[in-house]
Amino acid sequence: MRGSVLEVTTALQAAVMASELCQKVQRDLIGEVSFVKSDRSPVTIADYGSQAIICKLIRDRFPEDTIIAEEDSKELRKPARAAVLEKVTRYVNEVIPRASSSEICDWIDTPSQHLSERFWALDPIDGTKGFLRGDQYAIALALIEHGEVRLGLLACPNLHFDSEVPHEKRGCLFQAVRGKGAVQMDLEGKSRRPLSVSRIEDSSEAFFTESVEVDHSDHELHQRLAQKLNITKPPLQVDSQAKYGIVARGEAVLYLRMPSPVEPNYKENIWDHAAGAIITEEAGGRVTDAFGKPLDFVSGIKMEKNYGIVVSNGFLHDAVLRALRPLPVERRE
Repeated sequence: MRGSVLEVTTALQAAVMASELCQKVQRDLIGEVSFVKSDRSPVTIADYGSQAIICKLIRDRFPEDTIIAEEDSKELRKPARAAVLEKVTRYVNEVIPRASSSEICDWIDTPSQHLSERFWALDPIDGTKGFLRGDQYAIALALIEHGEVRLGLLACPNLHFDSEVPHEKRGCLFQAVRGKGAVQMDLEGKSRRPLSVSRIEDSSEAFFTESVEVDHSDHELHQRLAQKLNITKPPLQVDSQAKYGIVARGEAVLYLRMPSPVEPNYKENIWDHAAGAIITEEAGGRVTDAFGKPLDFVSGIKMEKNYGIVVSNGFLHDAVLRALRPLPVERRE
């Protein structure tokens, strides 16, 4: 394994710089920060700026590494998007001075569509709708080698730093290295403290977290599952992989993400779970699909071999899997 210290410092530096850009965009451009791509999904100036910064740093430090990521510059290069590109360039230049629009588009286009034995998985803004509402979002970066997530980092600029005082300091960085545990930091990469999942073993004392958007997960199934487990507390609905951090630091016991009836055949993307999964696991938790299978980060960008996501403190995981049975047999493949 090469360059572990450099990998960690690069990921941390990239996340700090991208967080700075995202915060500036969110603060300055209310109402003019996004547009809808041709596939009808929203994208923001912050998505492009974050991806450009992170891809440049990784390419500079690890030129042979593959990156997979959510965005590309195809829409941004269109003449009709010239004003958007100008804004992206201006915000990136505040972090990386004197970069041209052409260079920034090239950085955005660094990612590949093909996996290799070693690659980085990036979601420059996980939870775009949360970002647009001024709620939760995350910058998610993971390093995967030989099918195993080795490093994960989540930057959550709007998440409360301390669950005991949720209305005070905001902004968290969650970081994990395989076999070395997980930590939480502030957005400057300081105030480090180890992460540990909740020790709750009685499901009646637990509560869970889930996505805000109903098209991202099956809220009704989650409620039926909660009833089976005697969970009476209402779920905490949060955008993005911030939910993994919330479980990792013991604030919630479960994170459930069963496919929505609106899109029953939806398959997750690697970049939506790789960083969060290692953070929860290194904090002592457990992450599988709904059938108890490990998450597959090697077969393709889409996690075709998995159905649903179950994240827990470990103590309640088997009980959750039992409560989910029977699932349709055809979903097992």
